[in-house]
Amino acid sequence: MKVEQLYTNCLAEAAYYIESNGEAAIIDPLRESSPYMDLANRSGAKIKYIFETHFHADFVSGHIDLANKTGADIVFGPTAKAEFDIIEAKDNQVFKIGDVTITVLHTPGHTMESMTLLLRDENNKDHAIFSGDTLFLGDVGRPDLAVKSDLTQADLATHLFHSLRDKIMPLADDVIVYPGHGAGSACGKNLSSETVDTLGNQKKTNYALRADMTIEEFVTEVTTGLKTPPQYFPNNVKLNKNGYESVDVVLERGTSPLSVSDVVSHIEQGDVLLLDTRSTKLFSEAHIPNSWFIGLNGSFAPWVGALVKDINQKIIVIADSGKEKEVATRLSRVGYDHTIGFLNGGIKEWVNAGNAVESIKNTTANAMKASVDSLSILDVRKDTEYFSQHVKSNDILNLPLDNLQNSLDAINADKTYYTHCLGGYRSLIAISILKSKGYHNFINVEGGIRALEDENISMTDYACPSTMTE
Repeated sequence: MKVEQLYTNCLAEAAYYIESNGEAAIIDPLRESSPYMDLANRSGAKIKYIFETHFHADFVSGHIDLANKTGADIVFGPTAKAEFDIIEAKDNQVFKIGDVTITVLHTPGHTMESMTLLLRDENNKDHAIFSGDTLFLGDVGRPDLAVKSDLTQADLATHLFHSLRDKIMPLADDVIVYPGHGAGSACGKNLSSETVDTLGNQKKTNYALRADMTIEEFVTEVTTGLKTPPQYFPNNVKLNKNGYESVDVVLERGTSPLSVSDVVSHIEQGDVLLLDTRSTKLFSEAHIPNSWFIGLNGSFAPWVGALVKDINQKIIVIADSGKEKEVATRLSRVGYDHTIGFLNGGIKEWVNAGNAVESIKNTTANAMKASVDSLSILDVRKDTEYFSQHVKSNDILNLPLDNLQNSLDAINADKTYYTHCLGGYRSLIAISILKSKGYHNFINVEGGIRALEDENISMTDYACPSTMTE
């Protein structure tokens, strides 16, 4: 028996490959098929089943393409309804893969069709659970992401309480837990950075598995402090449930080279978003006017999903040479399938054609140190980060990046804002978006609040009422 975890840091997502005696199963695959087919081909195994623990919200899964290419059956949990052929598994239904079995445990709560998959080895011993978004390491799935449900958060949390205690906690302590996500995912509140553990250790350390916890305590714990989910989540659920265009077609279109004149024509038509995915340094030095920066080297796909409101938006990519396919792939993972190509030759070709570029002024924390009390500060971190610690200033504004486009009225166009986040990635995204909306007086603080701390610039852990924003 072979179990392999395929972890994708950008999405904090784990897919799984299970193989036994010439047969294989895939659990929660990402959009592209090749990683899973390559694993099977290397061993000469046939992919028999594709299991989806639930209809995912934070990424578009590759179940449809993978099934079309391999002939594998797609398996969802009880109550799941899709617009394509699936096996709607029953609670405790057993699926055989070579010499091992996978048993479906219906564990509603995160969503009503959610299931946990129990892997039993060749000796019929419970070996591992693949818990999807039901049980994470250190946390459990949030009970507020069901797209269409007549159940409240409290109702779903109640289902989750019973799923954990009736289906998962009775299993042996040595059972391995393979979760669907790790730290950084928006599908839970406090996920561990670890990606594998034993159930016994989770029973000791995971607040949601406390043996003496009452149902009332559990419901309160899991429904308190939930942030509004990213706006693209419902769109991804619909794609996972209703189907989507083949990823091969999406990638072929998204990696089409476009000439400067092609790009100019699209800009003039006003129907395209220019998405610059290069480094913060290169974007700051020169970029096409009105283009957005979301760098490939950060949490690229989740920020695209959070900030690009129209999932059908036409996108033209500006990328480092050789990175075009990676950009298109990562966009497709969150359902942005309408990338129409990339600027062939990049910024250099744009400039050689006589077109204008813009730049962003940067400053260091050291340069700000002497006069920080008199500067206007724009902090684009999450409100929880801000209230934990922020620059002590008489003129500071906290506008979290994910809600920035709804907060433009708070910006004074006549002021110059020294803009920062934690390390410099989000602040540059924010400035690029604000510039595209007609606001231009921003200076990016290199290194963000980390650099400000290093310079011993005064910080406070509370905000005056007049500076607090939603």
